Amino acid sequence: MVEGIERKIEVEIERNRIRITIFHGEDEEIIKLNLGEAKELAKELEQALEDYSKRKQIRID
Repeated sequence: MVEGIERKIEVEIERNRIRITIFHGEDEEIIKLNLGEAKELAKELEQALEDYSKRKQIRID
């Protein structure tokens, strides 16, 4: 793993879209979503976080 690479996510409301900017070191990725897409992303992210939390609690012997 490379040390010192900064990661940052910014979420902004534009006129008709939600703009998500993901910074990773010197690179950046911009994603523009309409309201429906943003809601779907929020649902999928919530589900993924819930699944992740459940998996962390499972003990594998």
